[in-house]
Amino acid sequence: MARGAGVPVILLLACAGSFVVILDATIVSVALPPIRAALGLDPETLTWVVNAYTLAFAGFLLLGGRLCDEFGRRRMFVLGLSLFTVARLVAGLAGSAGVLLAARAVQGFGAALLMPVTLALLTSTYTEPARRARVLGTWSAVGAIGAAAGPVVGGLLTEWAGWRWVFFVTVPIGAVAVAVAARALPPPDHDGPRGRLDVLGAVLSTAGLVGVVYAVMRSSAAGWGSGEVVLPLLAGLALLVVFVVHQGRWAADPLLALDIFRLRSVSSGNVVILLLGLGFLASPVLLSLYLQDVHGYPPLAAGLAYLPIGVAMFAGAQSAGRLSVRMGPRRATVLFCVLAAAGLGGVAALAGPHASYPASVLVPGIVFGFGSAAAFTPITVSATSGVPPRRNGLAAGVLNTVRQTSGAVGLAALGTLAAAVAGRTGAVDALSDGYTAAFAASACCLAAAAVVAAVAMPRR
Repeated sequence: MARGAGVPVILLLACAGSFVVILDATIVSVALPPIRAALGLDPETLTWVVNAYTLAFAGFLLLGGRLCDEFGRRRMFVLGLSLFTVARLVAGLAGSAGVLLAARAVQGFGAALLMPVTLALLTSTYTEPARRARVLGTWSAVGAIGAAAGPVVGGLLTEWAGWRWVFFVTVPIGAVAVAVAARALPPPDHDGPRGRLDVLGAVLSTAGLVGVVYAVMRSSAAGWGSGEVVLPLLAGLALLVVFVVHQGRWAADPLLALDIFRLRSVSSGNVVILLLGLGFLASPVLLSLYLQDVHGYPPLAAGLAYLPIGVAMFAGAQSAGRLSVRMGPRRATVLFCVLAAAGLGGVAALAGPHASYPASVLVPGIVFGFGSAAAFTPITVSATSGVPPRRNGLAAGVLNTVRQTSGAVGLAALGTLAAAVAGRTGAVDALSDGYTAAFAASACCLAAAAVVAAVAMPRR
């Protein structure tokens, strides 16, 4: 049951924080060509406008979740959103590549502090299961709006106001939310950290995640056999192994208490969201590229073509809370993942250079969008159930880390698959075959998520 007089404000703040973070994941990519022209960036540097944010975000999410538990949700919400907002302002004012990339890295760090808090605020405030499911559905729906709106808003702002407004657009939202949070969120029930922060664990986990995500992002350009990919990948995996050993044996107050995974709801939920992230998070990018490369859509038209799928995502996320209460998280997850797999499988079966947009993208894409966005709510409900209040931030940080990392891995792996199948001819038929293979692989990941959910997730 919700507690406190400021409950509606808490929901509003959590949704606002999630919205600006998720919007950023899709809005900036549309503005990359004018950024390159304005600042004179070479292609290698230009990719870091996205990569600097992604690396910092993925690398510090686990730490952000623990800091939320240690220092209080209000402090971390205000700090994370303040860093995020100021960094976006600096990025919009940047006159050189160095300033822009530094601002993007700080922005990713702020997002990593902020995102776990938005979920922890809701799971700690709304404790009655049915109400929590509905609230998480609203939270997911707002995130779906951010993901779908990014390409459209980014294209409009870039075309009509200039690329700098892609960064400026969320600054007022962030400033207002920081001011409201500082006054409205409840203070922590303790004055300082509850225990010593596991600095070594924080370094090992962050460096390991950064190494893995960096290697995956470089794989599409350098190839999986390149030293630029193999060395950071192996180093990152080794650091993560040492991190797990350190958490289980050496750390007096571990950053990641491994016993949290003894909860079947937590362990199974994170496995399912890993598979869902592999198949889902790359799909908006792949669909946009498919429409542009195979059917010749300009970027703004491709963004608008994705808009109905975004509307279906919003509808799915909004409906998921009620359906999760009626069916239970496990059955709801299975149903939604099956719908998502069927929709994306339909795209793979019907796509082609001569296929019509309504038949090959619109109709199956709506089914995919509804199912995939809806699936996040029952998974989140399950993966945060039974967690002690003092570990809400940790559970949220783990879930977001798995989702973000799986998205980066999925995008790189599926992009590599599409390129390998298409070859280097650049012919439309070959490109279509490449994207079809990527869509089919994504559908398989979503189907696997449904199977794991059916077998491993608890009934209630």
